[in-house]
Amino acid sequence: MATITECRGALDRLSDNLARADEGVRGAAALDRSLSCHITDLDTTFTGRLADGRIRVEGTVDGPPTTKAQIRLSMTGDDLVAMVAGELNFAKAWAAGRVRLEAGFRDLLKLRSLL
Repeated sequence: MATITECRGALDRLSDNLARADEGVRGAAALDRSLSCHITDLDTTFTGRLADGRIRVEGTVDGPPTTKAQIRLSMTGDDLVAMVAGELNFAKAWAAGRVRLEAGFRDLLKLRSLL
């Protein structure tokens, strides 16, 4: 089982990957939205923002998110680490119910290029 430190590192690597991505992906990630990532097996939520093509983690809370972020992710720590490492395909994990992504319709359309 991934630790909170490993999950935080995965989010930092994901942020770095977005910052180095090609123009199309950077454009999709250029949203300015609140973000939460609930790690279900650790019952911890990372909170922050997706802004300027990067993920900025601002804190953690125990349990599910206390406020409704504009973009909400939910998955196990192992799935987060595996996705960022390229070992787990996001679209397949989402289709199988291993990952939940909730956002407004327009944001989902923009984010689909990240998948």
